[in-house]
Amino acid sequence: MLVASFKSHFKQNFFLAYPVVLSQLGHILVSVCDSIMVGRTGTLPLAAASLGNSIFTIFMVVGLGISLGITPLIAAADGRKNRRRISLLLINGVLICTVVGVLLFLMGYSFSPFLYYLNQPEQVVRLTIPYLNILFISLIPLMIFQGFRQFAEGLMLTRQSMYISVLANVVNFILNYLLVFGNLGFPKLGLNGAAIATLISRILMPIIMGIYVWQAPRFAEYRARAQAKIISYKHIRRIIQLGFPIAVQMIFEMSAFSFSAIMIGWLGARELAAHQIAINIAAVTYMMANGIATATTIRVSNELGRGRYQQMREAGFSSMIMTLLFMLAMAALMVLGKHWIPSWYVTDVDVIQMAGGLLIIAALFQLSDGLQVVGLGALRGLEDVKVPGAISLLAYWVLGLPTGYLFCFKLGYGVNGIWLGLLTGLTIAALLLFFRFKKLSAIVARRL
Repeated sequence: MLVASFKSHFKQNFFLAYPVVLSQLGHILVSVCDSIMVGRTGTLPLAAASLGNSIFTIFMVVGLGISLGITPLIAAADGRKNRRRISLLLINGVLICTVVGVLLFLMGYSFSPFLYYLNQPEQVVRLTIPYLNILFISLIPLMIFQGFRQFAEGLMLTRQSMYISVLANVVNFILNYLLVFGNLGFPKLGLNGAAIATLISRILMPIIMGIYVWQAPRFAEYRARAQAKIISYKHIRRIIQLGFPIAVQMIFEMSAFSFSAIMIGWLGARELAAHQIAINIAAVTYMMANGIATATTIRVSNELGRGRYQQMREAGFSSMIMTLLFMLAMAALMVLGKHWIPSWYVTDVDVIQMAGGLLIIAALFQLSDGLQVVGLGALRGLEDVKVPGAISLLAYWVLGLPTGYLFCFKLGYGVNGIWLGLLTGLTIAALLLFFRFKKLSAIVARRL
């Protein structure tokens, strides 16, 4: 009976998750496309892209984390058929995302001159700053898109953002081809051309998604209900209460990876370029697992809103099993392509060899990475967001990064040592988050 029940959840999870997976994949493929094309212009620009993306990610995940507070609230309200609440969450969610996007741009632009104090190669920093400043501008349209996207995904409408992400990637690829290399008479802008391509593609995303939400007949009821009262401080406060701890948790996790890139920069530009290649590939599989995690949040919170507590637990556990199987397959591909995949980015033999070694370690932490992100998604569905933040702080900053520093600089493992530290942090986080969901979901089911 349990096996049959899990099969049903696998099917529901898959059809809800695959558009989210493709949409999330679209986000990271922007960085992959930029890195591959920039890598063809030289090792220094690729190292600058690595440093810039590492810093940009810290700011971006703050915004993404806050926007993720919208989804479980809408999914739970949808489970209770509370249309008025959904309308207010739409209006105020987009408002919060817009304000956050502007604030993050201003903070990021003010921060970029301080890159010179991070003890990175000076040539790399000079290339990074203008590239990074353009990326910071793209935070504004990206966050507006997130506001609309999280609303739609909370209603289990996941295909629309997938289509938009695919379109944005096509635009980004074409503009990269034109602006990075100066093809078809366009100016040859190199690394900055990749950033401009990203900015333009991200401007298109909220325009299309906004038109869809405000014009589609299926949302007419929500638009009509939102007319009487637009701004609701109660709903703004609730979104922030849920979203801010998610952002803090994501900062602890992503900043650990970003600080790892900074430590690798102390070793040299080749090591930083190799890290960018390996982290790009690992980020692809992570974002795909993150898509399953988003679907998990939606399913857990929706079943919770309906009062179906056993189905809530099964939705979470079945997503974890799906993710482990998927990440096992991805690990095998990384091992098989450990030297072939880096050759897509660069021709430097030393960089290819280093990146191949890092991909072996990345293959090892695929299972932990997948389990921890889906565990986070399941806990968000239960609106449990504070304890996961503490777990991330412990796993990455108290244990993972010090372990990486020890292996790299004290035991002489070099760049591989830092990645072993990341593996340590991910494994600890995965185990603690799994047992947290197992315990908390059982408590919620008994209490409610």
